[in-house]
Amino acid sequence: MRIPGSALPATALVLSLAFSAPATAQSRADPEAGFGLAPKPLVTTKTDMIAAAHPLAAQAGAEMLARGGSAADAAIAALLVLNVVEPQSSGIGGGAFALVHDGQDIVSYDARETAPAGATPELFLQDGKPMPWRSAIPTGRSIGVPGMVRLMETLHKTHGKLAWADLFRPAIAHARDGFKVTPRLSMLLDKYGGRLDGSAAGDQFRPGGKAPAVGSTLRQPDLADTLERIATQGADAFYSGPIADAIVAAVGSAPMSGAMKQGDLAAYKVIKRPAVCHPYRNARVCGMGPPSSGATTVGQILMILDRFKPGELTLGEAPLWHLFAEASRLAYADRAMFLGDSDFVKVPVRGLLDPNYMLSRARLINRGKASKGKATAGDPPWREGRLFTPDNQPGTPGTTHLSVVDADGLAISVTASIETAFGSGQMAAGFLLNNQLTDFSFRPAVDGRPIANAVAAGKRPRSSMSPTIVLRDGKPWILTGSPGGSRIPEYVAQNLVAMIHFGLDPAKAAALPHVSHRNRGAIKVDPEMPAEIVKRLRELGHDVEVGSMNSGVHTIVIGPDGSLTGAADPRREGQAMGR
Repeated sequence: MRIPGSALPATALVLSLAFSAPATAQSRADPEAGFGLAPKPLVTTKTDMIAAAHPLAAQAGAEMLARGGSAADAAIAALLVLNVVEPQSSGIGGGAFALVHDGQDIVSYDARETAPAGATPELFLQDGKPMPWRSAIPTGRSIGVPGMVRLMETLHKTHGKLAWADLFRPAIAHARDGFKVTPRLSMLLDKYGGRLDGSAAGDQFRPGGKAPAVGSTLRQPDLADTLERIATQGADAFYSGPIADAIVAAVGSAPMSGAMKQGDLAAYKVIKRPAVCHPYRNARVCGMGPPSSGATTVGQILMILDRFKPGELTLGEAPLWHLFAEASRLAYADRAMFLGDSDFVKVPVRGLLDPNYMLSRARLINRGKASKGKATAGDPPWREGRLFTPDNQPGTPGTTHLSVVDADGLAISVTASIETAFGSGQMAAGFLLNNQLTDFSFRPAVDGRPIANAVAAGKRPRSSMSPTIVLRDGKPWILTGSPGGSRIPEYVAQNLVAMIHFGLDPAKAAALPHVSHRNRGAIKVDPEMPAEIVKRLRELGHDVEVGSMNSGVHTIVIGPDGSLTGAADPRREGQAMGR
């Protein structure tokens, strides 16, 4: 297959062009030419780099790298600062997934929150019926056992170079001395913060019941004290003693108190799992397996698209976005049916990414007509004989992502979350607690058929977080990921299509408008999508809803010469930084 205007095959173009789209699509693929948002500046360095969701977090990570620290040190310092400056998104009251390439191999670390030992399948049932999802968020029942601090401990023990306590210094300083409130934080506290009023969280973030003004100084002394304790006493200080007691007390005193006890915190463990990888074009894409749906959903979208000829996919024309939506529809049908915590249910990961199965799913797509109604899950090979029933749990984004590469080539991609904006709204020892248990299905079964993502004691709820490392010739090439709730796999998949297939640089790829189809009827497109593409999608039979989708892609690309190119999503405050 050859691309018009080129003497090279499409696959050769991907290999030979660093970040240039095919000439025939350049004017339509370039956001600076009117397609998508204006991209943030592209950053290129020679030695190391971090791309994170807030400049102060990127700065803390870059400082650790400059002091000779590892990518693990940088990631920990940045995650801690994000707790301070992005309290709506992540923190030590939540969890994370991390993908790590150490120069030899790639592994993943599962620090997802767990249901306490006292949780039952009826956790979110009232009078035998599922309670309203939003009503469950600000309750003690929604709070899972946090995994973030154990993850940081694991990364530091495995790959850290600097002293543990030193990694906490930037975050402690910003918490104690304060930082300037950004427009985004002020807006989110105004939009979502009302449910914090009348609580410790409201007193901290909305004194007097009002969001702090942009540019005002926000101090968090209780959080600073907690971080000091963990810095000097280690991760065990979070999972036992006064901090653990404060968490249990907050869960127990919240509306609809939860079952978490000190023993649940003491028993928490990070699980080291193999990365889940699959081919796409000339690369190998690796991500998180269950309980994340990230690798399988991203993988299915990309592998289905890979079944179409390269010349059929053009960024500036409707066919690509039609096929992307149709591939996503099918992937989300499988996600709803099969994905859950693989320590509790058998998830057919191998079958979901089987090339022949992907070909059979791709054949369901009509190139010239939108599919109608909800897609049904397929019948992948190597699946368990037991039949599950679909689960489409809602979700709103309260997540962050960072990518980091150090001078020794250690590469880490981390997505962290407290679930919805400001999590459960419950606070303990100065930090917000997650509401990750609302990611479980509220129904344990339907018509006698179990749901893979049903609640169980010690189980980890299904997640959409999709930290990703792409390999080329066996070496790390692209590190990426995004916040965005259940749309995260779509954001990551689109980002990879833009960079791997079309050769866009990470800044332009992040600035492209999104298309989303989570198998819920209509597709959604960003307002920046060209009107002619929206019109054509409707002509193809799609029910199109236009509205903003708030991704937060943070990407680093490693060049053949070891140079690093990074960028942040223009929809958020992120930044790439390094030497």
